Amino acid sequence: MSENPSSAEWRASAPVFAALGDGTRLELVARLSLGQPLSITRLASGARVTRQAITKHLHVLRQAGLVRGARRGREQLWELDLRQLQEARRCLEQIAHHWETTLGRLKDFVEGEG
Repeated sequence: MSENPSSAEWRASAPVFAALGDGTRLELVARLSLGQPLSITRLASGARVTRQAITKHLHVLRQAGLVRGARRGREQLWELDLRQLQEARRCLEQIAHHWETTLGRLKDFVEGEG
């Protein structure tokens, strides 16, 4: 993402934010962020949803480019794919930079009036 991202670059991160807007999917990403590929059975262990629901959430995360699955023997193992997450992070960093700059100008203005 460039210094001043185009609206196409901003829109490219939208599916990531939409996918992470669900608590269950956010929990799955957090579990996968530990670095070890996990099966659906392991991901469903202790979850408040069924294995079928976990599978559906993983497919949404895959469509957003956040996870990838690979078949190993009889199991499908899932792991985090950091590329899209890094792009989304850069997007958030750019927003934070703009916000901090704006707040700094407001502070300078207010302090200059005093």
